[in-house]
Amino acid sequence: MKGHPTVIRDHIELPASFPILISQTEGVSPPFQRLHWHTALEINYIVKGSGHYLINGNRCDFQQGDIVLINSNDLHRGFENEGLVMLIVMFDPAYLALEQRYDTELLTPFREMGSRFENVLDRRHPMLGRIGSVLLEMEGEYKAKESHYEAVVRAQMLRFLAFVNRYFSKADGMGASQSRGMEIIRQTLRRVEDHIGHPWTLKELAETAHLSPSRFSALFVQTVGTSPMDYLIQLRLSHAVALLETTDAKIIEIAAECGFRNLSNFNRLFKQHIGKLPSELRLTLK
Repeated sequence: MKGHPTVIRDHIELPASFPILISQTEGVSPPFQRLHWHTALEINYIVKGSGHYLINGNRCDFQQGDIVLINSNDLHRGFENEGLVMLIVMFDPAYLALEQRYDTELLTPFREMGSRFENVLDRRHPMLGRIGSVLLEMEGEYKAKESHYEAVVRAQMLRFLAFVNRYFSKADGMGASQSRGMEIIRQTLRRVEDHIGHPWTLKELAETAHLSPSRFSALFVQTVGTSPMDYLIQLRLSHAVALLETTDAKIIEIAAECGFRNLSNFNRLFKQHIGKLPSELRLTLK
């Protein structure tokens, strides 16, 4: 892992059906005082106090009101000064994979750290306070857990990332090759969505993009945050949910229309990602 194989990865438990954790800490908790890394993306909002991170060997100082972004697999370690309180948001890179059908640059603030974006967002920018408020609203919804809070939290996350992309990007940071890569993935997402029931294979997807399977997979993961086949499963399940909500079609028919050739596999994946069986979801809609 980035030349540091002896540093053990932290396993962050994120619920499969809602892979995001939001919490506040006073100071830097002991597990995060050591050098560590994890696959979850991390957002820190400095509520009070100050301190600094070491991220991939670079020192990043922060103070009250700052927002710090940490990419998956980044080696980092936190150091606190007196009175530090942080709001910490951790989420699976695949959490917003489906939304990237419409905006493939949602996760660019993490993926292009050091080129178009910096770990600590520019505290001089007049929009910093506004996006900090979005994080606080997200935390409030997450804690209260009122009806439909998952949808509100997700919407606030989209809003936060959209604002970071809009206001904190360095305009000249993306090269021509990166722009071409984004367009390749955008076209692939459209093609898959238009033919959702097709039995896509990785080889076939790579061929439509005129890339080798390994190069296509690497580009897809870098852009979307999940593998092409995992994304395809999420897209199919999302379409299945819509059909369950809007049609009276039989579950086996919906499974087939969404590209699942095996009903038991469809039920298993649906339960794993949505949190309940298709039949259970349909009962709640009646």
